[in-house]
Amino acid sequence: MPRGQKNKLQAHERCRQAKGETQGLQSAEAPAAKKQLHPSSSSPQFRGTTQRKSAAVSRGALKRRQRALPTTASVDAPCTTSSRRANCKTKRKQSSSQAPLSTVESPRGPLTKMAGTLVQFLMYMSKSKKPIMKADMLKIIPKNYKKHFLEILRRAAFNIEVVFGVDLKEVDSTKRSYVLVSKMNLPNNGIVNRGRGFPKTGLLMNLLGVIFTKGNCATEEKIWEFLNKMKVYAGKRHFIFGEPRKLITQDFVKLKYLEYRQVPNSYPARYEFLWGPRAHAETSKMRVLEFLAKIQNTAPSAFPALYEEALRDEEERAEARDI
Repeated sequence: MPRGQKNKLQAHERCRQAKGETQGLQSAEAPAAKKQLHPSSSSPQFRGTTQRKSAAVSRGALKRRQRALPTTASVDAPCTTSSRRANCKTKRKQSSSQAPLSTVESPRGPLTKMAGTLVQFLMYMSKSKKPIMKADMLKIIPKNYKKHFLEILRRAAFNIEVVFGVDLKEVDSTKRSYVLVSKMNLPNNGIVNRGRGFPKTGLLMNLLGVIFTKGNCATEEKIWEFLNKMKVYAGKRHFIFGEPRKLITQDFVKLKYLEYRQVPNSYPARYEFLWGPRAHAETSKMRVLEFLAKIQNTAPSAFPALYEEALRDEEERAEARDI
């Protein structure tokens, strides 16, 4: 067998194994948020699945419609004037009538399908601790789409960032090699618990965002209201996040990324979430706001009150470092 054909078959095999791990990732258009990435596009619902497929799926199965992974539900920014308040209220009402959550790029186009395939490949290579090379990525892209590689890579990188909370970074411009870097230092490269699974950093970043937008303290009811929009429910195992109640009330708390405490003088007992000390140490309000703004395809300054608070936080951090 010619060497080139053998390399291509090996690349397809790695991609098929990745599909078994990620359950058919697919990009989509816009989060179910106050501002969509492309307002003219419709917002498809998520179609996550808990079923696992074997690594030996056929190439034809790889081309079938891929199921979507969740990104983030909307986080309402506070209104700053009376005129904005009415408009904001209307937008929230409209948002609540949309699909609970949508994915990140349009689900029907061929470039989106290619991006979904590339996401599977990148996640597999990262979990296998194998180098991510541009040459290998090109092997899984059909010949007639290679000219769109940069756009396909952009979409794949965006999806990985908002779903898993990891960034695709080029580490060698000569060899064109890449690596996935978690936004926070969660154990096992974001997976938290050893074994099979997916990075949980994206979920943590979103929870920190909810807490920030709720005045730096979010009730448990508000947290679950947000998670339910992502089709993540207490007591129901999620195919990406595992058992969500344990993850957010035990794992993230034990790792000191979240603080989970009883609301003072509440009877029956109610609970609330705050940032934990490791969250304060490893990220900032500005970085979390930038993450939320990127999902909504806007700038942090689009949320004036939050942006001003994030700027004050940056100033306080700078002053603390100078002491």
